[in-house]
Amino acid sequence: MLIVRAYDQVAYWNGMEFHLGFAPQVVNGQPLLHSLDFTKNIEPLMHSLALPERTNRLIVIDAGHGGSNLGTKSVVDGSYEKQFSLDWARRLASILETNGWKVLLTRTSDIDLSLTNRVSFADANKATLFVSLHFNAAPSPTDHDEAGIETFCVTPTGMPSTLKRDWEDDPTLVFPNNRFDVENLQYAMQVQRSLLKISGAKDHGVRRARFMTVIRGQNCPAILVEGGYLSNPREARRIADPAYRQKLAEAVAAALIEKIPPPAAQTAENNSSATNGVPNQ
Repeated sequence: MLIVRAYDQVAYWNGMEFHLGFAPQVVNGQPLLHSLDFTKNIEPLMHSLALPERTNRLIVIDAGHGGSNLGTKSVVDGSYEKQFSLDWARRLASILETNGWKVLLTRTSDIDLSLTNRVSFADANKATLFVSLHFNAAPSPTDHDEAGIETFCVTPTGMPSTLKRDWEDDPTLVFPNNRFDVENLQYAMQVQRSLLKISGAKDHGVRRARFMTVIRGQNCPAILVEGGYLSNPREARRIADPAYRQKLAEAVAAALIEKIPPPAAQTAENNSSATNGVPNQ
């Protein structure tokens, strides 16, 4: 189910928030959706995500920040984003390695790595997916209420970004990662949905940005996940809990692993039982 509102860029796909490039308009009493929103935001969601072949399934997991690049700071205990993102990345890698993925991490220790080096690392290793893991902070240091999980992918050419910060958001720009606009959105929606289901966090939506060097230069599908707000006391306490970071890792992994169907013999047995009037258990 798709829900859009006239003059509102926030839309919902099966109950999950995502952001349109252009607010729908009403012309002569008829609701109209921008053609780019249909091709770049709606049409990709009408098709299931196809994971790479298992023989060619290499993910680069990027733990945000590191070294002198601290990231945001927890309002609860003063810990920094860099240590939480690295722990999350390690936990995710451990799960995916036992579920059909070859896994590489951009960093495995507390080092500062440039954004361009993170991109070139994925490119040199011919990654089939790039996932960057981060935690968030509200723009105002006095805002402790902002909360939720959000997932970003690069903005398609011709559309304005959801988040711009200080970047001059030029819609005519074409980045290497724009070749994967369809897959980017499919991965972002699938990961976001899984995170919300397992964590129970507030849905902050799937959003678009082109200022994020770490995803716009990628030559494979790429997303960036913000796993909660360290500026929010409640979320900061959850993020500080290793058990919760394990949940976040399991959630991202669940979105990237096929559901295993029941064995054929068991399915046949269940069907036979149902035919004989015995209820399936």
